Amino acid sequence: MESINALGRRKAAVARVYLNDGKGNITINGKDYKDYFGSDILQYVVTQPLLLLNSADKYDITVNLEGGGERGQAEAVRLGITRALVKVDAENKTSLKANGFVTRDPREVERKKPGRPKARKRFQFSKR
Repeated sequence: MESINALGRRKAAVARVYLNDGKGNITINGKDYKDYFGSDILQYVVTQPLLLLNSADKYDITVNLEGGGERGQAEAVRLGITRALVKVDAENKTSLKANGFVTRDPREVERKKPGRPKARKRFQFSKR
């Protein structure tokens, strides 16, 4: 099997995922994913699509990650892995979509507006 590329994005994070046949190693920016993501929850988020399809030990995954915070990066990797698994076998898409892994989460931080302290918050109104 040749290498399969996929792209995952979430907030400001971008994950380029390369999927190959292997033993289940996940490498992110040259580190093992368990070292890169210290939290057990984020490690679980990364492996969710593989656990769902019972293919955690079939593929070696290499990821180039940039931008965003920890949570956004983990969810970007999840989307990238999901898209790569769909490229491997299109039948995987139905079960992955049922769990909400195929859809990209479009929520981004809203920009700050001029004359306000934050995007929507206003300064206190004074009648007199």
